[in-house]
Amino acid sequence: MNLNLAHVHLLLNHFPTIGMIFGIGLFIVALMTKSDHLKSASLVIFFGIALLSIPTFASGTAAGLALQKTPEVSRTMIDAHETAAFEALGVMELTGALAWLGLWQRRRLSRFPMGTLVAVLLAASVSFGLMGQAASIGGDIRHPEIRTGPTGVPVETATTTPPLARVIGDAMVNLKWGWPASETVHFIGLSLLFGVVLLVDLRMLGFLKGIPYSTLHRLLPWGVLGFGVNVVTGILFFIGAPPDFYVNNPVFIWKLALILIAGANALYFTVFEHPWTLRADDTPSVVAKVAAASGILLWVGVIFCGQMLPFFGHSF
Repeated sequence: MNLNLAHVHLLLNHFPTIGMIFGIGLFIVALMTKSDHLKSASLVIFFGIALLSIPTFASGTAAGLALQKTPEVSRTMIDAHETAAFEALGVMELTGALAWLGLWQRRRLSRFPMGTLVAVLLAASVSFGLMGQAASIGGDIRHPEIRTGPTGVPVETATTTPPLARVIGDAMVNLKWGWPASETVHFIGLSLLFGVVLLVDLRMLGFLKGIPYSTLHRLLPWGVLGFGVNVVTGILFFIGAPPDFYVNNPVFIWKLALILIAGANALYFTVFEHPWTLRADDTPSVVAKVAAASGILLWVGVIFCGQMLPFFGHSF
């Protein structure tokens, strides 16, 4: 099968909206029943949707490019969909970050701080509204029967304003220091992320045995901060480059896939009980060693794919 990012978008585009319905519903039930297990489950769902939203947005660009040659499709509607998706992506990533923070605080404090839970609920509610709006506009693009305008006539607006993502991307590229500064910040975030990954995963592989995992657990927010910096700067690169620079490169697809798996791998060291109980001089289990080794390999793969983008797939 010739899989490209347009295909990926068809597979993923409903998951953020449907996932948020399920996640918010479960979260409200968890708050009402005061169940920490349900709270943890709903926060994991929010974190997972935040990860999944990254390839969903990126693959939407490929789908938009594929539709450009279709005369009955409105370019204005595609641009409106891209702007709505970009706004939803920003709030969704904030929701995912707050959800992970709640999971981390639960482990350190043995409880969920109410302030974090309220912030997650508010961010998730806004995310769902924005995701729903983006999904509605996306459905209008290829389904004239659900449009509010006359049947068969594309719903156009009087404005020809380009998508918000492209406006921000163009501004970054046109600034002489925009792209170099983003590259610098990107590599700082990458160093922070990979440094924490190495410390935690090497301990799980049996090195640094004199350090209990609870000590290294304090470093996890710094690793997540590095990941967040990379997500923000990576999106800036994506929206600043011409639309087909990344989406037609198979290495970019591999990078997105590895980021998803590596992000899920990080949940093992945040949520599961065994790493937390690892004291100084304790020997990690086989499961912990497999999770740690795979984590290192996954992030090395992400770094490799990122560095090889200019050399494979003719992106640049």
